[in-house]
Amino acid sequence: MIVVDASALVAILAGEPEADAFIKLLVETPSLLSPLGFWETTVAARRVLGPDGQQSLLALMDALRIEITAAGGETARIAVEAETRFGKRTPARLNLGDCFAYALAKERNLPLLYKGDDFSRTDIEPALPV
Repeated sequence: MIVVDASALVAILAGEPEADAFIKLLVETPSLLSPLGFWETTVAARRVLGPDGQQSLLALMDALRIEITAAGGETARIAVEAETRFGKRTPARLNLGDCFAYALAKERNLPLLYKGDDFSRTDIEPALPV
């Protein structure tokens, strides 16, 4: 099982170079998405794909069996800690959605699937080699 960050799903929807590798992993591996990650991905999908972005995201999540999972108090606590250690004022520059993806992965002791170099500046385990 892995946690998925919005950046990976947006890369798939936008047909970016990493999309095939991300899809291959997600087909083979059960995956979780935080509620905030779902919100962030939906907003980005609408921006990238227009009005049909949300439907495209939902179809992708259904096809890949990506589960939106609850974020509780412990997830929130870890997200606050992540913002302190890795937020916008640090080299990692994690945003709110990133902090919740990080927190969910840490809380569940799971690797994180993401695109970009922000998470590589944290102590998170990547789902794919960086």
